[in-house]
Amino acid sequence: MSSIEPLDTTIDPVTFSVVWGGLLSTAAEMGSTLLRTAYSMTVREGSDFSTGVFDAEGNMVAQGDYSPGHLGSMAFTVRQMLDYYPVGSLGPGDAVICNDPTIGSGHLPDFFMVTPVYLGERLVGYAVNIAHHIDVGGSAPGSEEVVGVRETCQEGIRFLPTLLFKNGEPNREILRIIEANVRVKDVIGDLHAQFAANMVGANRIRALAEQYGPEQFATCMRQILVQSQEAMLAAIDELPKGTYHFSDKLDDVGPGTEPVHMQMALTIAEDRIICDFEGTGPQREAGMNAYMQYTRSYCIAAVKSVTLPRAPQNFGIIRCIEIRAPQGSFVNPKPGAASGARAVTANRIYEVVMGALAQVVPDRVISASSGFCNPKVSGSVSPFTGKPFLAWMSAVGGVGAHRHRDGQEATTSPTNGTNTPVEVQEMNAPVFIERMELIPDSAGAGRFRGGMALRKDLRLVADIGLVTNLGDRYENQPYGLEGGLSGTCAATVLNPDTPGERYLHSKGTYALKKGDVLSMRTAGAGGFGDPKLRDPARVLSDVRAGLVSIEAARDIYAVAIRTAPLAIDEAATAMLRSATARGVLEQAS
Repeated sequence: MSSIEPLDTTIDPVTFSVVWGGLLSTAAEMGSTLLRTAYSMTVREGSDFSTGVFDAEGNMVAQGDYSPGHLGSMAFTVRQMLDYYPVGSLGPGDAVICNDPTIGSGHLPDFFMVTPVYLGERLVGYAVNIAHHIDVGGSAPGSEEVVGVRETCQEGIRFLPTLLFKNGEPNREILRIIEANVRVKDVIGDLHAQFAANMVGANRIRALAEQYGPEQFATCMRQILVQSQEAMLAAIDELPKGTYHFSDKLDDVGPGTEPVHMQMALTIAEDRIICDFEGTGPQREAGMNAYMQYTRSYCIAAVKSVTLPRAPQNFGIIRCIEIRAPQGSFVNPKPGAASGARAVTANRIYEVVMGALAQVVPDRVISASSGFCNPKVSGSVSPFTGKPFLAWMSAVGGVGAHRHRDGQEATTSPTNGTNTPVEVQEMNAPVFIERMELIPDSAGAGRFRGGMALRKDLRLVADIGLVTNLGDRYENQPYGLEGGLSGTCAATVLNPDTPGERYLHSKGTYALKKGDVLSMRTAGAGGFGDPKLRDPARVLSDVRAGLVSIEAARDIYAVAIRTAPLAIDEAATAMLRSATARGVLEQAS
C-alpha cells in the first residue's frame, strides 16, 4: 500500500494541535447546527446524520462523532461527487446533493451535501454532511420497504450529484421536484438545515485558513492524514498476522424467504487489514441489499473500534482497511438493486467482522448486540391535524457484553441512533405509547451479561394506519462469546395479551385500525464468558432490579437467591457452583 508522503517542512506542534482541534470542533458544530435546525424526527431526535471536513483534494480530514454508516462511506462518496464537479466548477455558497445508493451510503433516504470553502480565490476545503430523510417517495411511507421491492427506481426519487444551492440561493425547481415526490414537507426543511450546517462549517474552515494562512493550513491537514495513517499502521503491526473466519446470517428478506448467509475472512497483513466477503449469499430481490459503500462503512467501524478506538477518524486511517466482496453478492449488489431497508443489515456486517476479530483481540471486542426495531407507522388522516402522518418509530435494545463489563441497556450499537422520546412521537403522530420497558431474562447470560431487550408498545388513535416493519434477529439470536449465551430473539406483536394477539413478520407490511396496539420487542444482546463465573453480587443486583428472575439466577448463573428479603444464599450457591464444576469435569473426562 502506498503511503501519504509527509511534506518536507516543520510544523509548529502548537499550531498543528490547534488546527486539528479546530477541524474536529468544526465538524461537531456542524452537527449541532443540523440537530437544532432540522424538522424531522429522524434527524432531530433520531440523530441519523453525520458531518465531515475535507481538504481541497477531497480527502476526509475530520468528522463528527455520528453514524458509522455515513462516515465510512463519506470518504469515498465525496471523491465520486467531485468527479461531477471538478475544481473551478463550484463557488462559495454552492452545495451539491447526492442520494444515489451506489455513490452514497447505500439507500435513497440518505442525502449527502457538499459545499466548497474558499479563502479569496483559493479553494481550501469542503464542508460535508449527510442526513437520513424521513421519506423520499417510493412504494411505502418512509421509503424503506423490504417486500415487493426489486429495484432502486421503486424506492423513491434519486439524484446523481446535483447542484441544489448556487451562491447561497436554493434551486427552487429542484426543490419543487423533491416536494412533489415525497410524502411530508419535513424533507425540504431538512435540506435547508443541511445547507445551514455546511455554511457554519465553511465559515469555521475559512477562519482557520485565514488565521494560519492557506499554505500552512493545507500542510496541517496533510500532516493529520500522515500521522493518522502512521498510527494505524503501528496498530496493525501489533496484531498477529493471519486470516480469521466467521459467519452469521440474517433471518430472511421477507415472509417465506430464505436466510442470507454472511461469510467473513479477515486478514491481518503487514500494512493493512482486509475484510473479504467471499462466500456471502447473492443479492436478493428485496429492499435490503447493502451496497459496497455501506458494507465498507461498518467494516471500517468494527476494525477501527479495536485498533484505534480513541483516535479521530479520517482518510489516513480508512485507507489502511481494504474491503472485498464479489459483485452481485448481498453486500455488493449490482447497480439498480433495491436497498432502502439496508439499515437492518448494518449489525450483521459489523458483527461478522467483530466475530473474526474476537479470534485476534478477544479482550477488545463485544458480543452481538440487540439491534433495533424501526417500523414506519403512517396513515392518510391524523385526527389531530387532518393531514397525512408518517411516524418514524424506533426501539433500541442493548449492547453486547465485553470481556470486562456488561453491555449497556437501550443503547444502539454499532449505529448512533437513539430511542426517540415518547413525548416527541406522540406529538408528531396519532399514537399513544403505552409502555416502554426492559424485558427480564432477555440478555445473553455470561460472566458479563449483554444489554437487555427493550419492549415498546404503541396504540394507534387514528381511524386507520399502515405499519411497514423493519427488524431482524427474530429467528437467529445475537451470539455470545467465550461461553457467553445468546440473547433472546426479537418480536413484533399486534394486540398483545388479547384473544386477537398476532405475531408479525419482521419485514412485513400490515394494516392497522384504531385502537390496535403494536408491541415492538428487540432482541437481547449476547453475553461474554461462562455465566456461572459471574459475581453473585452482580446477579443479586440484577434480580433486585427486575432484570433477572430468581429462577434464571439459579438455573443459568448457579446463584441461589432467598426471597425474604432478597439476598444470596451462600451455602446453596456454593453447592450449585460445586455441582456445576463437577459436571464440567465429568463431561470433559
